[in-house]
Amino acid sequence: MNKYQAKKAGLERRKRRVRAKVFGTAKRPRLTVHRTNAHIYAQVVNDVTSETICSASTLSPEFRATGKIGSNKEAAEFVGKLIGERALKSGVSKVTFDRGGRIYHGRVKALADGARAAGLKF
Repeated sequence: MNKYQAKKAGLERRKRRVRAKVFGTAKRPRLTVHRTNAHIYAQVVNDVTSETICSASTLSPEFRATGKIGSNKEAAEFVGKLIGERALKSGVSKVTFDRGGRIYHGRVKALADGARAAGLKF
């Protein structure tokens, strides 16, 4: 196993550990974050019915219109505000936060702060 496979295996292990504790319901869905080197993605998911309530990413047209790049904290905060607004429009005000195996720091934290600024409670 090379070092890249080992890093990916560690991330998957941490992701499973977080997902064992975090579960989204209809009253309190799960806000999940997926981060890559180039982009950041967020979804609000109801795990009972396995449906995505709303989503946002740095690939969405609202973000593309700003002309920013998708791999920094400012972009993550914008996506957090976007997902917060969409969730409130869908009738969701409280969520559980799924950091996806990443540490709560940097872009993941910026996305969470943006969602809180938009009005989501978690």
